Amino acid sequence: MRVVSLVPSLTEAVALTLPGALVGATDWCSHPAGLDVPRVGGSKYPDLDRVRALRPDVVLLNVEENRRADAEALRAAGVPVRVTYPRTVPGALTELGDVLTELGAPTEPDWLRAARRAWATPPPLTATRSAVVPVWRRPWVVLGGDTFAGDVLRRLGVSNTYEEHPERYPRPTLSELREREPDLVVLPDEPYRFTADDGPEAFPGVPCALLSGRHLTWYGPSLAEAPALLADQLSRPVLAG
Repeated sequence: MRVVSLVPSLTEAVALTLPGALVGATDWCSHPAGLDVPRVGGSKYPDLDRVRALRPDVVLLNVEENRRADAEALRAAGVPVRVTYPRTVPGALTELGDVLTELGAPTEPDWLRAARRAWATPPPLTATRSAVVPVWRRPWVVLGGDTFAGDVLRRLGVSNTYEEHPERYPRPTLSELREREPDLVVLPDEPYRFTADDGPEAFPGVPCALLSGRHLTWYGPSLAEAPALLADQLSRPVLAG
């Protein structure tokens, strides 16, 4: 099986579970450390000629990560594609198991079993907190409803104030975000790299939790660590100076 992955979290999952199967990945595929495979450009605008030249048996894509036009172009060229679209933690765990089985994994990997255990008994909640969850600024973009990251946060006691918004990634103004009067602002370090010096200053007086974007948004081996790590980060918010 020759696999090209255009999804960083699936790249990590395949590389750790089926060594040797991965023959190509995007420039943004940073895990596992030391990954040495040909690169095919970005996830949004991959070099499809380079992908085809790798003679993949399947190309892994994701509805949010990749463009439909690229999936259709690969199909038209006779390249099989597998498109993923998890929107909940249980859905992600199930889909990961299905994809790995389809790729030839003889058994479920240890990291996936560990992830199932971790999410079966996540850290106990102290109290539910309302939050806004920006994922970009200039312009501001936040998590809306029906998102994987939103479900991760809900399971850790964070209620997204945009959960009922008709758009999955609304673009409110900063004043609209402040008017929500959240208990917490959740600031992941990807796709936009929010830091203690870039993000909290926009929300004076509101606690801001700086989260690992990989553990919040990736569905792969990082899911085993995510509940404990994110719960710890959520418990240590910062205030703008």
